[in-house]
Amino acid sequence: MSRRHRTAGVHRSHSGFTLIEVLTVLALIAIITALAAPSFSGAFLSNKLASYANSFAASAQLARGEAIKRNAVVRICRSADGTSCAGSGTFQQGWVVFHDANNDGAVSTGETIIHVQQALSNDYHFTSDAYSIAFPGAGVGVTSASLVLCRATPSPGEQERTIRVEGVGRAYITKTMNGSCP
Repeated sequence: MSRRHRTAGVHRSHSGFTLIEVLTVLALIAIITALAAPSFSGAFLSNKLASYANSFAASAQLARGEAIKRNAVVRICRSADGTSCAGSGTFQQGWVVFHDANNDGAVSTGETIIHVQQALSNDYHFTSDAYSIAFPGAGVGVTSASLVLCRATPSPGEQERTIRVEGVGRAYITKTMNGSCP
C-alpha cells in the first residue's frame, strides 16, 4: 500500500489578510489621524487656556476669602520668584497671594504668603491693567482689574479669556473670540 495522503474532500482555508488589505487599512488610519490631530491640538490648547484663567480666578476668590477671614488686606501681585512682588512684567510670570499686613503692596518680612502660582507657559500672554489687586478685610472695595489671557504660539488662537475682578470682590471669566493676541 502506498503512503499517499488523501486530501479529497478536505478543504484547507488560510486565514489572514493580504498585503493590499493591510496597506488599505493603514492608509485609512493615517488619513483619519491626519484629520483628527489638529482638532485634538486645538482642544488641548483651549483647555490649557481655560485652566490658566480658572487658576487666576480661583486665586482671586482665595484672596477675597482670606481677607474676610483675617479681616485684613490680602493682595495678589505679579511674582517671578514666588517670594516677592515683581516690579515689572505681567501675571504671566506667576503670582502670589499674601497677607499684606502693612498694606504697602509688597511682601514684607513677617507677612504670610498664602498661595504661589508658578509662571505660565511662554505660549500664552497675560496682560493686565493692574500691578496688584488688593482685597480689603470687608471683602468689598476691591481694586477692580481686567486681565486678558490669550494663546500667542504656535499661532495666535481665536479664543481669549478675560478675567474681571469687580469692586465687590467677585472674579468672573468671559470667553472672547478676538484672535488678536499681542
